[in-house]
Amino acid sequence: MHSSATERGTDVALIFALVAERLSVYYEHQQWLTQAQGASISADWLAKSKRVMPLDKRRHLSSLSDQLAREIAATLSREAGLYTAHEMTESLDPNYHSDIAQSLMQECERMLDENLPEQEKA
Repeated sequence: MHSSATERGTDVALIFALVAERLSVYYEHQQWLTQAQGASISADWLAKSKRVMPLDKRRHLSSLSDQLAREIAATLSREAGLYTAHEMTESLDPNYHSDIAQSLMQECERMLDENLPEQEKA
C-alpha cells in the first residue's frame, strides 16, 4: 500500500532538509553527520511541525539523505557546495524560490521512490 500524498510529501521534504543540513555541515566543518545525528535532526524537524515518525523510518530517510548528499558533494567544488547548501536551506522557507533547490527536491523524490520499503511497493 502506498503512503498518502501528505506523508510522501513529508518524507521528501525531510530528505531535502537533511541533505541541506548534511551539506552545510560537510562544507563548513569537513565532516559528515552520522546516521544517529541525522535521525535526531529528523525528530527535531518533525517536532516543529507537530509530526512524528517511527525511528526506523527516520533512520531510513536519514540514510537516503546521506547517500544523496555524498553524491552531490562528489560533483561540486567547495564554493559550489556552499552555495547549493545555502540555496537548499533558504528554500525551506516556502516564500523563497530557487531553481537549484527545485531540481534537488525532484532528486529527493526520485531517491525516495527508488528506495521505498518493501511494504510500500505493493
